[in-house]
Amino acid sequence: QVQLVESGGGEVKTGESLKLSCTASGTFFGVADVTWYRQGPGKQRELVARGDKSGASDFADFVKGRFTLARDNSINKVDLLMNNLTPEDTGTYYCRVDPLGEPTYWGQGTQVTVSS
Repeated sequence: QVQLVESGGGEVKTGESLKLSCTASGTFFGVADVTWYRQGPGKQRELVARGDKSGASDFADFVKGRFTLARDNSINKVDLLMNNLTPEDTGTYYCRVDPLGEPTYWGQGTQVTVSS
């Protein structure tokens, strides 16, 4: 059984940083695409960053230059490093994992709140 756990959310002020972690058990990140999404208050869920199984990564325009991914397949973990946060980054952040040949898995989400 695959389980995903997101952690690292919290409340920060504008300009501060947070690190979110997505950790999995029951599957292997080495053959998985890992994507971070977020859903702000009253908004639809949107893609934030994606790291594919080859090691390449891509970011939404609204986080480019501020967010990065750090991946450690040996411990099935992908971190989303968020810098220079603004109130617009407030929302629930979700990790989605697409292992090769397996179903898609979602985590339960972790809340990020950025105050001005």
